[in-house]
Amino acid sequence: MRRSSEDTKAAILAAARERFAADGYERATIRAIAADAAIDPSMVMRYFGSKERLFAAAADFDLRLPDLTAIPRDRLGATLVAHFLERWEADEALMVLLRTSVTNAEAAGRLRVIFAGQLGPTVAAPAAGPADAARRAGLVATQVLGMALCRYVLCLPPVVEMTRDEIVAWLAPTVQRYLTAPS
Repeated sequence: MRRSSEDTKAAILAAARERFAADGYERATIRAIAADAAIDPSMVMRYFGSKERLFAAAADFDLRLPDLTAIPRDRLGATLVAHFLERWEADEALMVLLRTSVTNAEAAGRLRVIFAGQLGPTVAAPAAGPADAARRAGLVATQVLGMALCRYVLCLPPVVEMTRDEIVAWLAPTVQRYLTAPS
């Protein structure tokens, strides 16, 4: 039975997400991804051109950031920290992207694009100084990416042992300050 072009591309992306999650970027191969998708490796190259472009497509996702304009101003930090904890725990692709971005320029670029393109506009509206939204978003990213790296990738025992509520309680005031402190 032949698959449509859209179905083939979707099968490749699904296989790539699973393979990158299981093996990481460096160890995942086009051949393994093609085998998982039950297609010839040349089809992966036909649709995506390279492993880097396949990874970028597989790692293209929405952070599903909350509308901060609908959140009480004094809850902005806690809302964002809790949201990111949920996202890190729910999406293995985001974890793979974080792990890979430490050693791979393509993955690091992808992570930058996702955070700048999604977090920047989200923090602009409620920020005390929308003109410096990119700086504020960058500072928020230091907290949520650092927490994710320590909790989910490096598995530092003190951080892993913390409950979600404890992490929110510790990080929320800092993120709150990044979002609302005068410029």
